[in-house]
Amino acid sequence: MLEAVEQRFRESVPAVDFCSLRLVEKKQEQLLVRRGVLQPLRISEDAGAMLTVIHGGGLGYAATSDLSAAGLREAASRALEWARRTSSAGVPGTATPPQHSVSGEYVTHAEQPWCSLALPEKIDLLREQSERLKTHSCIVDWSAGLWHVEQGTLYLTTNGSRVHQRVHYLLPTLSSTANHGSETQTRTFGGHAWARQGGLEVLEQTGFHTAAPAIAEQAIQLLHAPDCPTARRDLLLAPDQMILQIHESIGHPLELDRILGDERNYAGTSFVTLDMFGHYRYGSDLLNVTFDPTQTGELASYAFDDEGEPARREYIIREGLLLRPLGGRCSQQRADLAGVANARASSWNRPPIDRMANLNLEPGSASFDEMLASIEHGIYMETNCSWSIDDSRNKFQFGCEWARLIEAGELGPVVKNPNYRGISAPFWRSLKAIGNHDTFRIMGTPFCGKGEPNQGIRVGHAAPTCAFQDIDVFGGA
Repeated sequence: MLEAVEQRFRESVPAVDFCSLRLVEKKQEQLLVRRGVLQPLRISEDAGAMLTVIHGGGLGYAATSDLSAAGLREAASRALEWARRTSSAGVPGTATPPQHSVSGEYVTHAEQPWCSLALPEKIDLLREQSERLKTHSCIVDWSAGLWHVEQGTLYLTTNGSRVHQRVHYLLPTLSSTANHGSETQTRTFGGHAWARQGGLEVLEQTGFHTAAPAIAEQAIQLLHAPDCPTARRDLLLAPDQMILQIHESIGHPLELDRILGDERNYAGTSFVTLDMFGHYRYGSDLLNVTFDPTQTGELASYAFDDEGEPARREYIIREGLLLRPLGGRCSQQRADLAGVANARASSWNRPPIDRMANLNLEPGSASFDEMLASIEHGIYMETNCSWSIDDSRNKFQFGCEWARLIEAGELGPVVKNPNYRGISAPFWRSLKAIGNHDTFRIMGTPFCGKGEPNQGIRVGHAAPTCAFQDIDVFGGA
């Protein structure tokens, strides 16, 4: 199919300054056993292409699921018509074609391919985990699931670029909900955050096979735990909460198209301005954040973004100072700032926009026990369950599933409904310790939404356990 589409593209391109084709094929399979009962299987396949034309100072694009020669010609014609219409009305910098051609491939390494285990065996695996979640009569809802996606993309241009990439990712899920009277508490396997590239070996890497009993036990413990206290305390955050903190208060504020105003009428803008880059203190000296699509096994790894820009590891924040935005080629031209290769689209019928990929907080040198010992009065929180942040990605309030008090450097009683609040940069400036590699976890989410029409896309985050000083924490569902 790829060779056929490539040939048709070469034959269908109109006489224009620049034209690209981005073909996307996606296969998905979702399996879920809930309360011991196999739910309807969700299996889908999708394929289509987007053609982008830059001509005469204008830009236009059109998508089609008709991959015949006639279908591609028709889409190219529509894209050219939009380029003509925008030639005198486009935003400066949006209609500049790439200056160089690229070629290359990227394929996810899967030690144990998804297809190596038959469907009945996968279902049996989920039934087994489901049974291990039902440990007590107060467990009223429980589920185990697997979501596998295989996606292939082919990027071609009239100036000679050819990029072929194929990714496999797997999201394992476990959930246990306990109830007693009017109290209901849910504990999950990382809050849908253990998504990674790879095959069935991801289950072993993430601890999926052994996690169920502890999840069920913690859900039961939460039923009888007191509410999280309301106070100013030091805060110790596990990696499965750190990834949400990175995502919302670093990732989204630093997306360059958002800073330029492109998200203003959907998900807001950003408190970050163009003149901050290079000198603004975003966090304490301990804060080092990298954009790294080259990280093996992380959810949003790739060799090229969806506009053919080569992916490289770049420091976004180094020793607390803000260095560069998350902006692809077009936004870099508009802002006259160096960015990263992060122009990404959720499918063939969406245009690439600036998105996080793998945005990671680099590990430090402190062990978990050392961070714990440094806290006199604090609280330890795991697993995000709620989030709220204002439309400039500045003031936030986040809630977690699980928490324990810290007194005199030791973990104390379990508390339920833990929450904390803050303001993005002041919060990161309160960072007082970063965990070492032993606390570092590679995680991710396939549910990041942005753009109009909306694009839900996969994002990777890796982070260690981190300690913050004097944070406003409070209880309540």
